[in-house]
Amino acid sequence: MNLKHIFRKGTETEAPTLLLLHGTGGDENNLLPLADRIYPGASVLSVRGNVLENGMPRFFKRLAEGVFDEEDLVYRTQELHEFLDQAAVTYQIDRDNIVAVGYSNGANIAGSLLFHYPNPLKGAILYHPMVPRRGIALPDMSAIPVFIGAGTNDPICTAQETEELNQLLTEAGADVTVHWDSYGHQLTVKEVEASAAWFTEKFRK
Repeated sequence: MNLKHIFRKGTETEAPTLLLLHGTGGDENNLLPLADRIYPGASVLSVRGNVLENGMPRFFKRLAEGVFDEEDLVYRTQELHEFLDQAAVTYQIDRDNIVAVGYSNGANIAGSLLFHYPNPLKGAILYHPMVPRRGIALPDMSAIPVFIGAGTNDPICTAQETEELNQLLTEAGADVTVHWDSYGHQLTVKEVEASAAWFTEKFRK
């Protein structure tokens, strides 16, 4: 498998596997504490992006801040999708029971999975995501719950961007919950707590 990663087997085999996807400059260790907040008994697959920008790991290239290299985005999304197929076999993960937890650049690649493949995830927690691509037909997402964490003062992922992503996902059938905080692009404790409560409601019935 061609992506650096950590796999941690959980104590609850029926729980969704949490796919952790870091932000720019992070790595496979960054979001591990979030997994314990969201579902302590779940298995965890935490991945490091394969792209370097000024020495900082990312999941795909960009042309400028907020401007994605779409060709690379499509390629890296396919790379991650194939990695998940391989990891499911290697680690005996239920491929249909993976929930992504992504922040910023990691949220964008998770969103791109939803935009490009039918049912690539059972659900997704997206902290400060942007619209991955525009002007493409989206697959049916009617079985997929999505949590979006957003900041009303986020200079990178604006409120307008969040609303557009919400609309696109909702029109594709996804069950979208948007949590707003009056902060910027940073991940807040309130946001994490809200996503954990959402996860419990959707996946721990």
